[in-house]
Amino acid sequence: MFVFSIDTEEEWSWEEGFPERDFELTNIKKIPQLQQLFHQLGIRPTYLVDYAVADDEASVATLKPYIDEGACEMGAHLHPWCNPPYFGPTDDKGSHVVNLPETQVKQKLDALLEKLQQQFHVAPNSFRTGRWGIDEKTLKLLAARGITVDSSVYPYYKTKYFDCYGGPLLPYWPAYKDPLAQSDQRDIFELPVTVGFNRKNFAMANRIHQLLCAYPLRWLRSVGVAWHTRVLRKIYLCPELSKPEDMKTLVKRALDNDYPILHMFMHSSSLVDNENSFVAQENAFNAIAGSIKEVVEYISSERKVRFCTVSEAATLLQTNQKKPPHH
Repeated sequence: MFVFSIDTEEEWSWEEGFPERDFELTNIKKIPQLQQLFHQLGIRPTYLVDYAVADDEASVATLKPYIDEGACEMGAHLHPWCNPPYFGPTDDKGSHVVNLPETQVKQKLDALLEKLQQQFHVAPNSFRTGRWGIDEKTLKLLAARGITVDSSVYPYYKTKYFDCYGGPLLPYWPAYKDPLAQSDQRDIFELPVTVGFNRKNFAMANRIHQLLCAYPLRWLRSVGVAWHTRVLRKIYLCPELSKPEDMKTLVKRALDNDYPILHMFMHSSSLVDNENSFVAQENAFNAIAGSIKEVVEYISSERKVRFCTVSEAATLLQTNQKKPPHH
């Protein structure tokens, strides 16, 4: 299975802080071109839509036809800074959903889901937090509101606010008390994005990578040396963060490890040249589109691929699930 999830959101400058009004949504105008590519390749994307996009009539008019015709899935994406109600200016800590009090998450989530239903006439089944990470309160709030799939777990990634190391690399039923642990609950499923290494044994590669990141080897810039010599590379299945050649290597290693699913991801803000783009400042759309095309055509040449939305993949995986590997 191949899944492609897109955080569908405003673009902004990190230097100017998090926008709370007058959102720049130029990137949404690129969605029709992106959909043409997806149609050509067979991709069934999932657009995880935030409040700023859902509250913009032009953006809704752009996205809605694809949702109505079943060419994609619409999920929910919570950016605290652009999602009412507001509780003061958003700083770095407050931009992560996992750091907000439960009452704030509840109110913002309800406002988001209501807006999506109102604008698209569809109740989303899938969700991702803004800036990644998931916790007990958010998982419970999602399940109580009928969200059946979360995709906020980012393998091999951590910040000072949350840590996704140690969790499953493949889809699983998360425990409410510890969302990185598997459990017997069957209300909400977790669909992590695909991250790994250019070595087949991801667990060993991760241990070596963490060793290289630790002192004193960190001072020797060992991770950079390992990357440039191709001895060890951490690779994201993301056209913003990884070159096509590296993503194809990750795909090969994942297939070697019998992965039943490959989950590519990106931000819609990277479809246009802007300061918040993860890609080149110029010709961003063509760079992204070319990268996606090269990698997906490679996958299709290697295996018979079933292209799914997030919710479709979750349903299929739940019927025939194997225990996910840990690292």
